[in-house]
Amino acid sequence: MRPTATRPDTAEQTAPSVPSPMLQRLAAERATGALMRDRGTLYLADGQIVHAESPATPGIDVLLITGGALRTEGWWDAVAQAGAGQRVGRYLVDSGRVPGGALELCHLGALYDAAFFALAPTRTPARFRYGVSHWIGPVHPVPVDAVQRETLRRRELLDRIWPDALTDSAPLTPAAHPVDAPVPPRQRRVLDLVDGARTATDIAQELGRSAFHILVDLRRLAAAGLVGTARRTSAPSAATAGRITLPEVTADPDVALLRRLRDALEAL
Repeated sequence: MRPTATRPDTAEQTAPSVPSPMLQRLAAERATGALMRDRGTLYLADGQIVHAESPATPGIDVLLITGGALRTEGWWDAVAQAGAGQRVGRYLVDSGRVPGGALELCHLGALYDAAFFALAPTRTPARFRYGVSHWIGPVHPVPVDAVQRETLRRRELLDRIWPDALTDSAPLTPAAHPVDAPVPPRQRRVLDLVDGARTATDIAQELGRSAFHILVDLRRLAAAGLVGTARRTSAPSAATAGRITLPEVTADPDVALLRRLRDALEAL
């Protein structure tokens, strides 16, 4: 196995037409392995993307189960039986738990969804681990160019709907004085979960839907004046003005500092 390659996508900031120059180079060399970035991981085989994961999106298991194509116990059985052999997808089809077409559709949906977030602009160096494979196994490889084009198309679509990208990541709140406008049922289900604490990712996980499609609905709701980002005020309230603010303690705390804090609290 070749060693892990760590190379920053420095051209990313100057060449917006290519979300990840490093990914482009890996495709050209027909690499196999895992490209790890800030917001997700892309898995390649012979230079094509075979899977993608991001903490911002529901996984293929959520899409299959929420969509009714698979029961929860069927998913975990497949992982137990075929995960070590990296053939979970093949096992789901061969065992009759999931039709091949349903698996392919959910897999492509999860792949493009996670890739959109994984390829978000970043100044953190990407890392590529040669030879790494995902336990889902082969389902439907996708050319790198197709994924990069779709990622750019999705970015442009979101900006056309509503240009404030903070909507994608911040906690969202219903508008204080919403406009009187009809809301389609799909957007209504999203709006009902906007409570001042949930983010777009939280809503996508709860509904078991594509996170990108949730972003589209939320930006449309924001453009219609129905939701906004939750604003936190920095001024202390009367109830908290007299409280002592303690520093955050890390996993390796300063013992002397902790003793001083203890003594101060005991004195109070």
